Amino acid sequence: QVQLVESGGGLVQSGGSLRLSCEASGTISTINRMGWYRQAPGKQRELVARIFSGGTTTYADSVKGRFTISGDNVKKTVYLQMNSLEPEDTAVYYCNAAIPPGWREYWGQGTQVTVSS
Repeated sequence: QVQLVESGGGLVQSGGSLRLSCEASGTISTINRMGWYRQAPGKQRELVARIFSGGTTTYADSVKGRFTISGDNVKKTVYLQMNSLEPEDTAVYYCNAAIPPGWREYWGQGTQVTVSS
């Protein structure tokens, strides 16, 4: 059984910063990929950023230059540093992990990020 537990969401003013964390627990030998998605009210869930086991990262165009994803393989934890936050970043942020066998995907319960103007 694999669990992803997120933390770090909250309310921040426009231009502010937040750091999200997600720790994976359970019977895990390795993690192929971890990442963050978000879903705003009335919109589809979208990829924000992800990091592969080799260290490669990808970002949505809307967050490039503002958000940074990083990972700690020993702690099985992924972080999302969010700077220069904008009201458009308001959403529930979900942690995602792809874990062997195959690329089976797991999701966290979500953490709310609200950016006020």
